[in-house]
Amino acid sequence: MTFRHKLSETGLFTDDALIELLEKHPQNMLDVCTMGESNDPEFPNKFRTGDFRDVPGKVLIEAAKAGRVWINVRQAMTVHPEYKAVLDNMYGDLSKQSGTNVYNAKGGILISSPVARVPYHFDKTETILWHVRGKKVLYIYPMTTEFIPDEAHENSITNYIDDDLPYKDYFEDHAKIIELETDQAATWPLNSPHRVDNQTFCVSVTTEYSTQQSAMKNAAMLTNATLRHRLGMNPSYSRDGAVTRQIKSAFGRIISKAGLVPDTTPTDMVTFRIDPDVPDYLVDTEPFERRF
Repeated sequence: MTFRHKLSETGLFTDDALIELLEKHPQNMLDVCTMGESNDPEFPNKFRTGDFRDVPGKVLIEAAKAGRVWINVRQAMTVHPEYKAVLDNMYGDLSKQSGTNVYNAKGGILISSPVARVPYHFDKTETILWHVRGKKVLYIYPMTTEFIPDEAHENSITNYIDDDLPYKDYFEDHAKIIELETDQAATWPLNSPHRVDNQTFCVSVTTEYSTQQSAMKNAAMLTNATLRHRLGMNPSYSRDGAVTRQIKSAFGRIISKAGLVPDTTPTDMVTFRIDPDVPDYLVDTEPFERRF
């Protein structure tokens, strides 16, 4: 579903406000990426991590407008008081309108180029995309194992930097398409596969929150991932009944606290840097591990 909002009226998403935000935001909570040309047809538009150190906020905004840049200001709506006040109002209004309490809502800000393409992926928690500036197209796909296989889901649950899913060209025949404009938000069922294509320079807020449903499902998926990677079994959330899912969910919370969940997160390698002296602001570098 989609709905309207008034985030553009807050003054927190203008170029000047975003430059100020980028200057003060913790470096370890900022991602500057570009879309790579993957040789794997199942993972097109794979994101590459960039080095933005010592680059002024103004230059990062210019790079997003001129190049192939996608900036994720992680937790911006949560850690900065002026943005947190807006986030609290957003979810306070949602609670009043829906009669549903939300839990531990968090929010980041996405700043992205006109040609940015977000790969085919899913979100681990309930998500709302609050579009603030520009135009983008959201593609949402069915929630079946054809479009989100159990093993791919499990791998993403145990991977802390990558939610990408294997993609096939024919998926487009089944996509629901939503065109988002200024001050329009969209939300979709938990874990629905989706991807996003920009039409212009864009600024969006992405928020996530946990519910009992998402927490139980994630815990069950952790159990299945553990059974698959530790014991060589072939579990399936889609085939499990309600009682089995509840048992696996309880076990998942236990093994998570015990530190027994396998970590499938690869090393985050930096492969380019932002350079204001080249036309698209992107310069390839020798790959090195991100430690900033």
